[in-house]
Amino acid sequence: MTAAHPAAPRPSVSSVSPEPPTTVRIDGLATDVLLPTGPGPHPAVLVRTPYDRRSHTAELAAWAAHGFAALAQDVRGRYGSRGDWRPYGDHESRDAATTLRWVRDQPWSDGRAVAAGASYAAYCALAAPGADAVLAAVPALGPAETAREPTGPERLHARAGWWTAHGRGRASTAAAPPDLRRLPVRALLDTPGWAALWDAPRRPPRTGDVPLLAVGGTRDPFAEDTVRLWRGWRGPARLLLGPWGHGLTADPAPEARPAHRVPLGRLYARWAHAALAGALHGHRAAVGLGDSDHWYALPDPAGAALYRFGDPAGLRLLHGAEFTADPEHPVRSDDLAVPARTPADRCLLAGPPLPRPLDLLGPAEVRLDATADTPSADWAVRLVALTPDGHARPLATGVVRRTRPGPFTVPLGHLARRLDAGTRLRVEVAGHHFPAHARNPHTGEDPVTATRLTASRRTVRPSGSHLRLPAVPRARLHRADPLQEIPT
Repeated sequence: MTAAHPAAPRPSVSSVSPEPPTTVRIDGLATDVLLPTGPGPHPAVLVRTPYDRRSHTAELAAWAAHGFAALAQDVRGRYGSRGDWRPYGDHESRDAATTLRWVRDQPWSDGRAVAAGASYAAYCALAAPGADAVLAAVPALGPAETAREPTGPERLHARAGWWTAHGRGRASTAAAPPDLRRLPVRALLDTPGWAALWDAPRRPPRTGDVPLLAVGGTRDPFAEDTVRLWRGWRGPARLLLGPWGHGLTADPAPEARPAHRVPLGRLYARWAHAALAGALHGHRAAVGLGDSDHWYALPDPAGAALYRFGDPAGLRLLHGAEFTADPEHPVRSDDLAVPARTPADRCLLAGPPLPRPLDLLGPAEVRLDATADTPSADWAVRLVALTPDGHARPLATGVVRRTRPGPFTVPLGHLARRLDAGTRLRVEVAGHHFPAHARNPHTGEDPVTATRLTASRRTVRPSGSHLRLPAVPRARLHRADPLQEIPT
């Protein structure tokens, strides 16, 4: 995964149409069109992207080989399209509607159309009114949704990377983001839209009645958005969630196995044909269990393993029941090492070796009984697996912002991992998770506009805190073949 969040990989090509795409302009928008070699009319697939339509040529050929009229379009103001580039502007929906009307007016069209895309292009697909089906991969659902966690803290590193690479001008660049320690955050970039990003309102969850395929990776920063999109969708919905990053099968996590190399192009085409035929009903999911060779359906969230803080049989407190969260020396998101530091900069706990393998499939959370001596405090919880051979491997991270006392919950997202016997669990409770997230200044000011930082004293009460994991007995795990589960 890169900070700039490129689009997900294109589906593979099994047989390539001999003709190159034809470029047309639809209301000033450059659009590549590739038709199948067989007689029409055909259903269509529309990809609207800010990442250069020409990079989708292989994807268009893959769709055409499966019988679809395939279109890739530069969004307004990007690459070959006229106009001004305004990320997440209201024009995306209007431009999609105009393009779909054009598609349905063509002699090669049978009137049915799938809106498809990855990352920002998934937002464009979801915003397309009148599409007969939607394929949304690693969806970046909106400005507020990408800028902040649902629990409040700002996503800094990924957003600065994306806006540096894609937020300015007609074409993307490979420029590195600025020094993320500079304050205020609002002034980090002079890219149009950066300052306004942090004031964007969170929109109601997207939903629809047409068939949906939501595709994500457990290592993708938008994994929880992908799962929420699938769960809240009114129409027939399928979820494919693998041990991948933002690039899906081109960005496998260390826990991915050969069984997780899914042929996305073939799967997408089979789903699209079934969706347009009205053959899909209900909600189904196929989730790849990391460090295993299998895919499973999501179980009911009934099973859970509780690990109590301070309990030698659960999570033994190593140090830091009282610690200092100093934004000048924040706990880093890109370093799993735990330095010996006085005063302690985090609360650290670890469990005993697992007596047997443990399968985790579903949402995890930490319940904290903790206080801070400042008017605002972020609480970052990182769950790490310490393997029997001594390696530290990340499992989950959650960050919440608190402005009042009392016990609270830190969601850790959906886990899909098999832990070997002998693995130990480590939990870190800190005040920062930088540079993935902006530093809370602890003054009560907005972290986006603050220029003054101060330290915060924290106290964690182990007796009122615990880790809840979605432990699922093997007997309750139901195998799911993605190539069978998703298109049916």
